[in-house]
Amino acid sequence: MLTARAPRISTLAGLREALTRRAGPEAADWLAAATREIGAQPAALHRHFPEAGRRCGRGALEPAEETDRADQADAPAEADGLPAGLAWTVDDAARALLLAAVPLRGAELAARASAVYHEGDAAERRGVLRALSLLDVGEHALPLVRDALRTDDARLLAAALGPYAARNLDPHTWRHAVLKCLHRSIPLAAVDGVVRRRDGELRRMACDYAVELTDAGRPVPSDLWFLTGHLPRS
Repeated sequence: MLTARAPRISTLAGLREALTRRAGPEAADWLAAATREIGAQPAALHRHFPEAGRRCGRGALEPAEETDRADQADAPAEADGLPAGLAWTVDDAARALLLAAVPLRGAELAARASAVYHEGDAAERRGVLRALSLLDVGEHALPLVRDALRTDDARLLAAALGPYAARNLDPHTWRHAVLKCLHRSIPLAAVDGVVRRRDGELRRMACDYAVELTDAGRPVPSDLWFLTGHLPRS
């Protein structure tokens, strides 16, 4: 069974609304001042970006919008959603809004995002990856997604496979990223567009992996059965 995705943040307004509900007035004031400064002086991003967790908090972000129902129309839902640490956090939201305040677009904005990504720790990198679907960067930020997919950090993998990757990542890389999630026990609920983008080749790869697990006497996870298109044997 494919666990229901945590609702996605699809607009900056929705992200700002969610953050307002979770962060206090001091955090809101800091973020407003920081975004104004970044809008006037983009280099200020490098100073404010690492501060977001301390200034705004690091807890889970309450979703502002409903899940894209069309994307999981044939995916049974469970109430628990994503495990802790794989969904948006308050500092993710703050960092996304800081990046969105940079008055650049395309390759220039992607370069700025890449700079704070490579300068930052895991939480800062996750914030960049979360922000990508909300930034006007075209395909210029795909190197960041590919970098995150080479790690074994479940939080980075989940953040990398958001709406930006679902729209822009090539089929070969995306399929292997999905299989890596299964290898790392990351629920497919963390992968945006998995219902829409699964295809015959991914089904074949999933079947091969299911056979490998079965031959080794290991259980086949329910998400893997979902990808194969078969029901588990009773």
